[in-house]
Amino acid sequence: MSKSETARRDGATPWYRRARRWGQTNLTEIDPPLYDRAFWRAYWRRTRIEGVIVNAGGIVAYYPSRFELHYRAEHLGGRDLLGEIVADARAEGLAVVARMDSNRAAEPFYRAHPEWFAVNAAGEPCRTQGRYQACVNGPCYREYLPEILREIIAHCRPDGFADNSWTGLHRSFVCHCRHCREKFGREHGRELPRAADWDDETYRLWLRWSYACRLENWDLNNRVTRETGGPDCLWLGMVNGNPVSTHLSCCDLRAAAARSPIVLCDHQSRDAVGGFEQNGLNGKLLHELAGWDTLVPESMALYVRGAQAFRRASNPPEETRAWIRSGFAGGISPWWHHVGAAQEDRRAFETVEPLMRWHEEHEDLLHDREPVADVGLVWSHENTDFHGRDDAKNVVLLPWRGFTRALTRARIPYLPVHADDVARAVGRLRVLALPDVAAMSDAQCEAIRAFVAAGGGLVATGRSSRLDEWGRPRSDFGLADVFGARATGRAHGASGAPASDWEIQHGHTYIRLPAEPAPRHEILAPFGGTDLLPFGGVLQDVQPETGAEVAATYVPAFPIYPPEFSWMRQPATDVPALIAREAVGGGRVVYLPGDVDRCAGRQALPDHLDLLAYCLRWAARGPWSLTLEGVGWIDAHLYRQGARRIVHLVNLTAANEWPGYVEDTIPVGPLRVTVRTAGAAPRSARLAVAGATMPVEAAEGGWTFAIPQLREHELAVIE
Repeated sequence: MSKSETARRDGATPWYRRARRWGQTNLTEIDPPLYDRAFWRAYWRRTRIEGVIVNAGGIVAYYPSRFELHYRAEHLGGRDLLGEIVADARAEGLAVVARMDSNRAAEPFYRAHPEWFAVNAAGEPCRTQGRYQACVNGPCYREYLPEILREIIAHCRPDGFADNSWTGLHRSFVCHCRHCREKFGREHGRELPRAADWDDETYRLWLRWSYACRLENWDLNNRVTRETGGPDCLWLGMVNGNPVSTHLSCCDLRAAAARSPIVLCDHQSRDAVGGFEQNGLNGKLLHELAGWDTLVPESMALYVRGAQAFRRASNPPEETRAWIRSGFAGGISPWWHHVGAAQEDRRAFETVEPLMRWHEEHEDLLHDREPVADVGLVWSHENTDFHGRDDAKNVVLLPWRGFTRALTRARIPYLPVHADDVARAVGRLRVLALPDVAAMSDAQCEAIRAFVAAGGGLVATGRSSRLDEWGRPRSDFGLADVFGARATGRAHGASGAPASDWEIQHGHTYIRLPAEPAPRHEILAPFGGTDLLPFGGVLQDVQPETGAEVAATYVPAFPIYPPEFSWMRQPATDVPALIAREAVGGGRVVYLPGDVDRCAGRQALPDHLDLLAYCLRWAARGPWSLTLEGVGWIDAHLYRQGARRIVHLVNLTAANEWPGYVEDTIPVGPLRVTVRTAGAAPRSARLAVAGATMPVEAAEGGWTFAIPQLREHELAVIE
């Protein structure tokens, strides 16, 4: 009997600690007469799930609610579909989470209570797809929906609740309903801002207030569910693992995760920016916030995703499986997601069963483990809001992605670190990276300063620490003394996306290295055979301080076309492009005034990715905890589980083409894995996917073994 099976039968273990595999049939309005109870119960068993997500109410009710305005599914009739599914789940021994969608209501509801709904500055209601959108501060969220929660608990006693739209409207919409006006005035003594205006102090204050309002609803709903359904009846909302998109709806991801004994993640597939490795990162980011003993189930789409979604068509199987395997490597618990109770494209039902069974067989190796990492990648919602403003994807997400791509490509173990949690990184991580984290509080800057003073390394780019936590410019970098550079307030190069028109030259810039055979800084030593690196971004003009070495400089733009004109008008400048220094206390610091990370996130040019990796390696002083030799794009993770070490590798070779869908995997290998750790080398490493055992040899400071071939993924256990 597996560990989770034992836990399921142990009444002392709450559901949110034991249910590691989940399933969701997202019901549509036509489903009540189509739902085949026997089929879905058999599918639950085939896919080895331990919990189900069941549509309950809010936007559409699937049970006979006593509330007249609670809209019933069009084809519900007299059926209690929610109650039937819950009864079936209980018969199968499954945990049950009731899914809500709280934000939209039909015309009759709006006509009965127009004051409950969001309005713009002109008093016009906010509508989408024929539904009205409720205000998070009005009685709909604060009085009516809690009563719906109580009714559902009395009706079928689910274990907990999820909510698809608990955050309400996007941060760009300032609701001017009476409830918002009165609440904001009462708490801050001001009138609401007329519209989104990042230079308006009142708008910035309103945005912080909006985060707090959402958390008030989170806490209110949990009081209601626990008082009505018992201490383990949890209201869990739903979050997204992307630290940028989550905050666009005023979800404080750090605060929400801290409130969650189990984190429900709605991040269903890869995208053009994140790639498949984003799912391993999702798990690590959410576990770092909620704790590594917290389960993180993630909704994974079995329908077609991409530039155009097709809700009723089966996603190519390997596309879905690659996303799921990547999640396994980051500690994500699988949660399959079908839209509709009856599927004409039945191929999707064959996609996940092998992976769910594999997860069950190896679940003790996939949970209750602690990550081993060398690099911390710093992020915060203040930076998303007050630096990213209305262009958070380009301003914040692309630098973040540049570093994650560089770290994955170089197989460097890393963890995401919230800027408020940097103090926990001292002694745990060797290097911190600031991917253009411009908006930082004094306390966050001080935590970075203490990390470096304690011997930690730092790699920072662009405008990092140039703004305070409200996005207001400082007179200099908040970390100027750490960087060894002072801001002049000027900038060079091209901001924004690169131009495809060869007549436009402003992005045609370079980074100049000392000409060979002149000595170069250790960071640049691997760039043999060139005295130039392409750049193409925007570079902050700085004055280096005594003790800071300018290792590379900036080459300004010159014509691209016609080729006869493509020669450097100014082949060399004294404008710093890379500054390195040894800080007091032993920490090494690299400051890149240019947004190399943003360029890497946008174009994935190998020179940019290499430069970031070489900067991190120099700042780390020594070899990484995990090294992997051999060809292929491989997402590598290292964990500690007592005396055991677990290496989880996901083969993503040629998998991240966009647009496009993965149809098969390309095997790579042989690979040589080295884990740097103390103690005598064990005799062998067990390969849980290949079903093989490989000899382990002593290596410098650790253990080494081979993996003959990596096809999809591998879980190597050394103990």
